[in-house]
Formats: sequence, structure tokens, C-alpha cells
Amino acid sequence: MSTNKSAPDSSRLDRVVAQARADASEREKGYRERALKMYPWVCGRCAREFTRANLHELTVHHRNHNHDDNPADGSNWELLCLYCHDNEHSRYIDHTGDISETRAAEATSNPFANLRALMTQKKD
Repeated sequence: MSTNKSAPDSSRLDRVVAQARADASEREKGYRERALKMYPWVCGRCAREFTRANLHELTVHHRNHNHDDNPADGSNWELLCLYCHDNEHSRYIDHTGDISETRAAEATSNPFANLRALMTQKKD
């Protein structure tokens, strides 16, 4: 019984591995990865501890609420769990009244504009 499996393309595999390594290196430069290396994996508010299994629930909070302010020393960051992070932003909005970071775009259309005409048309 012969199989017609072709040999794997090693040059393609090398390119994929190299790209994966480059992508990982680029992600490490991001503030989340830097903060996770810098600080213990513990929520700064509720002290919940995190492992690799649930690390996606640990977020980086910008203390001054400016997501573009990412100093190399991490002085504008703190690690917060999802719940404490949401609570912190809610408290900020309550204190400042600034809802610009959570305001959705205004609707530009009315999906029910022609509803009455459609309903009367069906009755006829």
C-alpha cells in the first residue's frame, strides 16, 4: 500500500516559525506584555491571583486613564482583574461625568421608519 504524501516543505515551515517568533517578540514590546513581566500576576484591588490558565482575565489599567501614556517604567499601569477594571472605569465616569470613552456612536438610520406602511400593506 503506497501513500502519496508529499514531504513537508521545510522552507515554508521555517518561514512560519520565524514569523511566529517575530510576532511574539513584537507582542512582548506591547505594554500588556511588559506589565505582566514587571508586576506579579495579582489584581491590585481584590488581590486575586492569576495563573497562565486565567491570565486573560487580568488587564492593564492606566492610572491616569490615558492609554497613550505608557512609560517604560510602568508607573502609569496597574494590573486589575476584569471586574475591578470595569469598576474602576465606572467610578471614573461617576466622578468626572466623562462618558466619552464609553459613548457609542449615534444612530444614523431608523430601522422602523417604514414599519407602519409595511404593516398596512400586509393587511390589504
